[in-house]
Amino acid sequence: MTTLKEQTIIQEEFKNRMDEDEMLNCMRCGFCLPSCPTYVESGFKETHSPRGRIALMKAVADGLIEPDEDVERSLNLCLGCRACEPVCPSGVKYGHLLEEARDIINQNKKHSLPVKAVRSLVFNGLFPHQDRMRAAAGLLGFYQRSGLQSAARKTGMLNWLPKNLTAMEKVLPQVPKLKEMKNRPSYLSADKPVKKAAFFTGCLMDTMFLETNNATIKLLQLAGCEIHIPQNQACCGALHGHSGEKQGAKNLAKRNIEAFEKLDADYIITNAGGCGAFLIDYDHLLKDDREWHERAVKFSQKLKDISEILYDLDFHQKVNLVLPGKIITYQDSCHLRNVMKTSTAPRTLLNSIKGIEFREMKDADRCCGSAGIYNIVESEMSMQILDQKMIQAKSADAAVIVTSNPGCLLQMKLGIEREGLSGNVKAVHIADILLEAAVDKEK
Repeated sequence: MTTLKEQTIIQEEFKNRMDEDEMLNCMRCGFCLPSCPTYVESGFKETHSPRGRIALMKAVADGLIEPDEDVERSLNLCLGCRACEPVCPSGVKYGHLLEEARDIINQNKKHSLPVKAVRSLVFNGLFPHQDRMRAAAGLLGFYQRSGLQSAARKTGMLNWLPKNLTAMEKVLPQVPKLKEMKNRPSYLSADKPVKKAAFFTGCLMDTMFLETNNATIKLLQLAGCEIHIPQNQACCGALHGHSGEKQGAKNLAKRNIEAFEKLDADYIITNAGGCGAFLIDYDHLLKDDREWHERAVKFSQKLKDISEILYDLDFHQKVNLVLPGKIITYQDSCHLRNVMKTSTAPRTLLNSIKGIEFREMKDADRCCGSAGIYNIVESEMSMQILDQKMIQAKSADAAVIVTSNPGCLLQMKLGIEREGLSGNVKAVHIADILLEAAVDKEK
């Protein structure tokens, strides 16, 4: 609960920092309403819609209402999927407003000691340090391989955890050994290179999802890219930016810009929709920093998702892709579709695989409810959204659900587990299924 003093400070910050022109761009037309999962799942509650949240932000900035718990609750319940942006006739950058509002509130309210400790551990002690991320992932890998996982499941120890975390534990990928995570090369060649690509490896992607990163690198090589991997790159900062830790996000952005600009690559490639959307917004994140803004613009202009670069380089026409007997469907990453504007490329690549039957999932562009750590901190709403997603997934009657983001991948695995479909349906990252289908992948 915020105190009266904190509310006064927050209100003043809203007045000074919120982009009034952007808030006024919202015409309250309502085009965003059907695209917003929380508006629909809350029973069409206006304060849980994009236009409703903008109205709250504007009212706080104008001093008409206090930034109380109801305002904060409305903002926190937002997935940040940004599905409202493509359908907005005024082009309101809702995601930018949301991040600014969350940062103002979180930086000017007093957190309890446990919350403060956890936030400090996550935002300052863990994610900015890739070596610590590897160590944390290494502990999880030890838990999986040592027999502790099996014992914990058999004895029912996991039942002490919240139900959503117990379910999540079941769908976590097998984490590679620490040695494998550390032995990341900084350069990989291609037989006949046509482009110079720099690869953003990410935090979770280069630890828990290392195999998918390796598959991505192999695909880039097959497409004719020489690959450079800067060893001093950092977390993209999305978790910080979405959670009211904007300064931390800026610090990480500067580290990444500096790491990648030295390579002078043709492209900067990512294979995680959530990371890509935040990386491509570095120019906005650093818009008020004269020294870094121009550098951020150049960085953002080179960014591409793995599916987009493969499509642009005609990978699907140059490489023989075969995967017989598979019925597959595709679940969009919200940020990949809504922010990076990439939706055609992954579908074209999947449809180019010989032997598969591609079935479009109804509402494939609607959020699955993962949204970073949303499925942990807002479990009830997340599972409500996931249940609706699984209705559509089951209607597609596909054996494979393909995704383009690690959070989406885990969420779809969780949905498969919750629906009792394990063994009949699986979820995979698009890089993994493309490499599996590539007949000449060993060449």
